[in-house]
Amino acid sequence: MNSRVVLERFPAGGPRGSWPAEAFAKARRMEGQQAEVIMDLASDAFLVIVRETEVTDVGDIAAAA
Repeated sequence: MNSRVVLERFPAGGPRGSWPAEAFAKARRMEGQQAEVIMDLASDAFLVIVRETEVTDVGDIAAAA
């Protein structure tokens, strides 16, 4: 199952030429996180997220083999 973790929210109505969500995501990528910016239309905000995939327990893998 795929899920996402919201690291930060930024209002969409920022000053012209200002991209705070992109700057924040870039800083997280420099730290090794795979951060990306998405638009949440319902809240009119940019979200910086990290997608996570559910890790299967090693015991489940052994039992299935």
